[in-house]
Amino acid sequence: MRFLLALLIISIGLAGCTSSGGSNKSDAATKGAEDALSQMNGALSQAEITPEDEYYLGRAVAARVLSQYPPYQGNPALASYLNAICAALVIHSDMPAVYNGYHVTILDSPEFNAFATSGGHILITRGLIAAAPSEDALAGVVAHEIAHIQLRHGVQLVENLRVTDDLSKTADRSSELAADELEAEARKTLFDNSVREMATGLMVNGYSQEQEFEADKYALGMLAKTGYSPSGLIDVLKVLESRQASQAGGFNTTHPSPSQRIANSEREIGAYTTPDTRSFRTARFQAATK
Repeated sequence: MRFLLALLIISIGLAGCTSSGGSNKSDAATKGAEDALSQMNGALSQAEITPEDEYYLGRAVAARVLSQYPPYQGNPALASYLNAICAALVIHSDMPAVYNGYHVTILDSPEFNAFATSGGHILITRGLIAAAPSEDALAGVVAHEIAHIQLRHGVQLVENLRVTDDLSKTADRSSELAADELEAEARKTLFDNSVREMATGLMVNGYSQEQEFEADKYALGMLAKTGYSPSGLIDVLKVLESRQASQAGGFNTTHPSPSQRIANSEREIGAYTTPDTRSFRTARFQAATK
């Protein structure tokens, strides 16, 4: 993202330098600005969002989510428990470290829902936590959200935004605004639009159906590598399926139907032969979630 912003500054700087001349150079200045902005727009598709960019963008998006779902602060031990599950999972994953680590926050909502934003931010409602029948089921929820992060689904949302269109609209005003004003406005517009549209996408539509199925498949492997039963994910999906009719929002609007996800996961789960050790985790699960 910083690369995108730097590119914007360089391009507008070129336009400003070109236009600083006599009036007989105004046409050339306009053409120079258009060429610079055209090059910028072409380069946007090649720009790489760094891990640090992912973290700060994800943090801003998480803040947007928290403005709609306040954090639950009634049980700090439960938050620590969820973060311990997350730590165990990521240690056995393909991406154990991200820019500033993985963090799980509980949302104070009775809905069944969970969100993951780029850079390691995971948000799970207390309603979904209460519905999980076991630690392995909770681990299934967390693993699914980690999968979104490691598969860079949030970054893909950003890359699919109309960033080039937004900058092009700003570029159309380049002859009307001073360069420093345009830089500041474009920088703020780019970041704000990315955050707003990503947060709206997560809370209203969720990730795409294909991304959700991909995250489920990835989560099954992560669960197995960690020693959790991959069927824990299916267990929590069955709970969601049984209570779907009573939930007006939450997973019903942001995820594919549980029945679709269960069918897909049951086709994949045969690839894993993890011993069923769920009973050894029952006591600590009950103590953490009481």
